[in-house]
Amino acid sequence: MLEEVRIRNLGVITDATLPLGPGLTVVTGETGAGKTMVVAGLTLLFGARSDSSQISRGAESADVEGSLIIDPDGPAAERCRDAGGSLEDDRLILSRTVSAQGRSRASAGGRSVPVGVLADIGERELTVHGQASQLRLARGGQQREVLDRFGGAAHAKLLQAYLEAYVDWQQLVRRLSELRRDDSARRQEIAMLRLGLEQIERADVREGEDEEIDTEVRRLSNADALRQSTAAALAAIGGEGELSESAGADMQLASAVRALADADDQQLRELAERLRSVGVELADITAELSGFAATLHDDPQRLSDLMTRKAELRELVRNYSSSADLAGVLAWSREAGERLIDIDTSSERLERLEAERIAAQEAARSAAAALSDSRRALAKRLAKAVNAELASLALGASRILIDVSARPLSTDVPELDGAGATESGCDRVRILLAHGSADEGRPIDKSASGGELSRIMLAIEVVLAGTDPIGTMVFDEVDAGVGGEAAIEIGRRLAVLSTTHQVIVVTHLPQVAAYADRHVKITKRSEGAVVASGIELLEQQQRLDELTRMLAGLSDSASGRAHAAELLGAADHDKKRRTRQ
Repeated sequence: MLEEVRIRNLGVITDATLPLGPGLTVVTGETGAGKTMVVAGLTLLFGARSDSSQISRGAESADVEGSLIIDPDGPAAERCRDAGGSLEDDRLILSRTVSAQGRSRASAGGRSVPVGVLADIGERELTVHGQASQLRLARGGQQREVLDRFGGAAHAKLLQAYLEAYVDWQQLVRRLSELRRDDSARRQEIAMLRLGLEQIERADVREGEDEEIDTEVRRLSNADALRQSTAAALAAIGGEGELSESAGADMQLASAVRALADADDQQLRELAERLRSVGVELADITAELSGFAATLHDDPQRLSDLMTRKAELRELVRNYSSSADLAGVLAWSREAGERLIDIDTSSERLERLEAERIAAQEAARSAAAALSDSRRALAKRLAKAVNAELASLALGASRILIDVSARPLSTDVPELDGAGATESGCDRVRILLAHGSADEGRPIDKSASGGELSRIMLAIEVVLAGTDPIGTMVFDEVDAGVGGEAAIEIGRRLAVLSTTHQVIVVTHLPQVAAYADRHVKITKRSEGAVVASGIELLEQQQRLDELTRMLAGLSDSASGRAHAAELLGAADHDKKRRTRQ
């Protein structure tokens, strides 16, 4: 949710802050006061293309800064953190600067970021509906998404089941295509893998063998020195060495134990036990030394064999190990075996994969059919619900039709039962606008005016209220060409939508403004040839003045004031009644 937006040097707005909050905020003002610049500032803040011609005359740059309260675990917060920014108490600060030379700078969460980051955040947090910014409804993919949103959780499961089946099918298609390519590079890779695996298999490599060989080579090469060291150690322990003048270490240790074991002191007896443990350890060491000495012998042939084996292993390490050891050779062998299986083109393997592909394609076909059936049923229900809303929005006998048909075939998508298959299914979803009962309808992006398109979007959003993850909706000129009772219906529907979303509406109709939870006026002042505008949050009495101006053209018209008070009272009563329901 947007908390506030500060706009500087954009059009006629020199420096003003737009206060925002939950519910419905309406923006009004005289013609030329700068209402359009409010929408321009919002779209600029969320990554729209910059236009230096919008900068105030004489200013070096235009700046827009906004404060949003967002879910710290949501996708917008994650996108900000990915770009290096951060949140403060769940608040995200965005800014955009456009220079008179056309250069643009952006920041998110205190860090300078590409403008695309603002656009990514905007896709998750704000949508604009208006004559100049039909961002969603005019695109076929967005029309399909509207229908899918209407389906709720049950339809979402069908969509997910199809997506999984489609991905499995296409992965098998790509694998088979790769295996069937008879290119020299693949043949060379297979030959290299097989050669390496054969060399490693013939060598009968064991894990840790290189370390064992190194240890044995060192012993054989230093057998004389090791024998001398072992003999000297054994002699010293047993008291038989040239330097020994008394009993050996084992005898002296035993004597010390006897001396302390019978002492009339607990601490000395504990020390005796510790010495006894040392004696046991010394006996074990003596036995191991004797065993080690027995293994030491001169064996030139064994040493020669080991050196030959070491050279063989070194060659394998040099050719196949990325870690310069035998463990790397064994790792390469495992990976090479897996890779060889993956690219092997044996007829048996190809037949097995082809059978898997056929099964996967059938699963995708079945899932696509279920998804299409669901979309066709949803299309009738959604059109009926939206047309019920449109009946009161000054569109005459116009109505929408939702056409769900097979997606046309093209070279860049696979075919499934005569339709083009993508990750979203095999359906082309088009929202058509029909003028009269006999009209078969034409695509809304080709037949609806900007005002009509905004009202259709409003009707759809009211029907889908609660299913849209977008938190903030901006409507610009949604009431173009309407008045009277239709305008009241537009205001009523915007109020309904504002119970689940933050809604910002730029309007010239007092019937719509009367439903506001927050009424903001763009004020205009002229200083010679210069026109400048500010933004003012209206209190209740000021709202009455502004509605009177919008109704009668004069803020002090008695009849206009009475009508304005009646409008405010009726809107307030309507909102309270809906709250009780």
